[in-house]
Amino acid sequence: MMIIMRSGATQEEVENVVARVKSFDLDAHLSGGTERTVIGVVGDGRPVEKASFIRMPGVDNIVPISKPYKLASREFYPKNSLVPIGDNLVGNGSRIIIGGPCAVENREQMLETAKAVKAAGAHALRGGAFKPRTSPYSFQGMGEEGLKLLSEARDLTGLPIVTEVTSPELVPLVSDYADVLQIGARNMQNYSLLKAAGLSKRTVLLKRGMSATINDFLMAAEYILSKGNQNVILCERGIRTFETATRNTTDINAIPVLKLLTHLPVILDPSHSTGDWRLVSPLARAGIAAGADGLIIEVHPDPANALSDGAQSLKPKRFAELVKQIDAIADALKMANISSMPVQ
Repeated sequence: MMIIMRSGATQEEVENVVARVKSFDLDAHLSGGTERTVIGVVGDGRPVEKASFIRMPGVDNIVPISKPYKLASREFYPKNSLVPIGDNLVGNGSRIIIGGPCAVENREQMLETAKAVKAAGAHALRGGAFKPRTSPYSFQGMGEEGLKLLSEARDLTGLPIVTEVTSPELVPLVSDYADVLQIGARNMQNYSLLKAAGLSKRTVLLKRGMSATINDFLMAAEYILSKGNQNVILCERGIRTFETATRNTTDINAIPVLKLLTHLPVILDPSHSTGDWRLVSPLARAGIAAGADGLIIEVHPDPANALSDGAQSLKPKRFAELVKQIDAIADALKMANISSMPVQ
């Protein structure tokens, strides 16, 4: 449930309510607005009487939250959350573009790609140093050496780094180098990893599992939020269906559905959604038109010889063309006053 404090409630009154919440072995999550504070109460499902709080000084109202994902729900926070990637904010109406290779392969490849995506207008650099692969014989990444190359690329370009973390034990190491921790589709329900990421101070980019429902996806985000990390970005990356023409099936529906259900920003990965570089640009354009807050796109200077996912990687020139197209679509939506959140 949500405890809504009165406008002008004192800090002491807020602290007293929080103390009362904790006395019931419940967690209190504060959301401070310009006019009033909202306290989200999360626990193990045991009923708590409204009377325990409604008469406390400073309390204005108590509102139940019907969704199982309490902190991720728009019922808890009706506005759009603004989540940082470096100096950029995701969710503020602009369109954030993250570009880079699937995997960090060597210094030359990483720095060349970083300079290219920077010149194209990207806002952040992606690259995998730890790679969870379907096959144990596939390239597994360079590990910490890859993180060091990403850090060098950031120093060169000024672009913040987005990179995957694959286990709870790696969260401290990856956090030392990365601006954003990516949790991949295969780890969406790795609850130990979600909890560890929730305890970190880094923004988390959470990808939807290939067989996960929207509810599953938001409950995974709830794990991160419940540990205190409010900086979570959701990423739709395609789901597994009966269709075999593409690597995955892009769930474009998920973008507006998520925007209705949650305050967290939503981006699209058109590279993994399709698995085919020829389809990446059309899907990217569709995602922005559907209301996505941004895109994460694989870019490689030599896709034919890439160690991972070359078939879905754009060459830098084509990526630069796509960025211009995305800017044009975003500008058109803004001029037409089209919002990703429909108003009745």
